[in-house]
Amino acid sequence: MTSLDAGAIGPKREPWWAIAGIFIAGFALLCLLLASPVLIRSFLYQPFNIPSSSNIPTLLVGDVFFVSKYPYGYSRFTWPLSWPCSLPPSARIWGATPARGDVVAFFLPKDNATVYIKRVVGLPGDRVQMKDGVLYINDTAVERERVEDLTGEAACGGDANERVTRWRETLPNGASYETLDCVSHGFFDNTNVFVVPDGRLFMLGDNRDNSTDSRVLSQIGYVPIENVIGRAAMIFFSAARAEKASRAGSVSSGSGRW
Repeated sequence: MTSLDAGAIGPKREPWWAIAGIFIAGFALLCLLLASPVLIRSFLYQPFNIPSSSNIPTLLVGDVFFVSKYPYGYSRFTWPLSWPCSLPPSARIWGATPARGDVVAFFLPKDNATVYIKRVVGLPGDRVQMKDGVLYINDTAVERERVEDLTGEAACGGDANERVTRWRETLPNGASYETLDCVSHGFFDNTNVFVVPDGRLFMLGDNRDNSTDSRVLSQIGYVPIENVIGRAAMIFFSAARAEKASRAGSVSSGSGRW
């Protein structure tokens, strides 16, 4: 029987290139894990919160929600890298036009910095008007039906227990949502005809008498499509809804909704 030297069966030393490869792979994985939140926020989803009542009943004060950034592509305001010099400032990378009824976050055209959240109701070329509180698009009244009054929210700046008239609107493309009417014959219930320019959008808040939106040309007006950050995708925290659930004795699952 042949005897083996003890050194022949000792631990084998890995080559330097294998050790270096393992180190590089581990370092790359660590960098990817650290960069993931930044990549997600830059390219996919960005969180925002609601500071005002202009979008009640869809969005309540204090709601925190994700905006999906990729459905409409990226503009010079949302592209996280240097803007390609070959593209004009108004271009969008992988761009698409929002649909009527989409709730979107956008940069205020006056300063291109302040973020607003409103609902798209008018596309380029549309004629938009309010008559006696009814929304008209291209000279046709948008279908709406009366639903149960809203209570429990200070939607109109007064007592949270006041009853607020609530409607369900259905746009020509089938998008349906609820709106509020704080007062009859309010300041914004009758407007001139707004003709949406090319490359622009017309926005409204769902709390129609308590929303500064595209009806106020000096404040917001027509919103350039390149100012759109993305589409509201999911509410993942709502203090107001959690408080209501607590009062009702129910247990909140904490899951988001839209």
